[in-house]
Amino acid sequence: MAIRVMLVDDQVLLRTGFRMVLDAQPDMEVVAEAGDGVEALEVLRGTAVDVVLMDVRMPKLDGVETTRRICMEENPPKVLILTTFDLDEYAFSGLKAGASGFMLKDVPPGELLGAIRAVHSGDAVVAPSTTRRLLDRFAPMLPSSGKEPQLAGLGRLTEREREVMILVAQGLSNGEIAARLVLSEATVKTHVGRILTKLNLRDRVQVVVLAYETGLVRAGGGAA
Repeated sequence: MAIRVMLVDDQVLLRTGFRMVLDAQPDMEVVAEAGDGVEALEVLRGTAVDVVLMDVRMPKLDGVETTRRICMEENPPKVLILTTFDLDEYAFSGLKAGASGFMLKDVPPGELLGAIRAVHSGDAVVAPSTTRRLLDRFAPMLPSSGKEPQLAGLGRLTEREREVMILVAQGLSNGEIAARLVLSEATVKTHVGRILTKLNLRDRVQVVVLAYETGLVRAGGGAA
């Protein structure tokens, strides 16, 4: 089955360009479009979508709040934030709202297609190190989003899982974590999966965000 994609952007020309690229792929289909967040939420009520390409700066309802509302639904589509500038506070807010990653609007078509496929398969498409740079820059300026339940949930992690979580938040890949802890990469992947399950998180991006918000890792990437 083709990946069902929704385009949410107030620029018609940009949506048209994305549609041409995506519809040319045998495994993708643009099934819906919207010019702002309010319209996007209305369309999603009656349309089955797998991945939403979400602009952040739109009239009526911006992409961050739209993403938050989408991700609160049961079995929501994955959201991929589109931003104009790297290390944008909107991208950071979008990740906190539940997006699975972000891409620059001028990304080469091949990278955008790869990102859509990765998000659809359950991966996060923003490198943990990039997420960490976002957090280092913007986390001190933003209010806490109230992570008390997840903070308590950290107590359910084993000592090894806590070690792995800290290293994920510091931007290390599974291979790098395996080398650091003298484990197999498969074992690290298993630990990451258990962390996601125990803390009710969707992907590595959310692990990084939670590690900062709960103080497990401090700005600059060091363990608390």
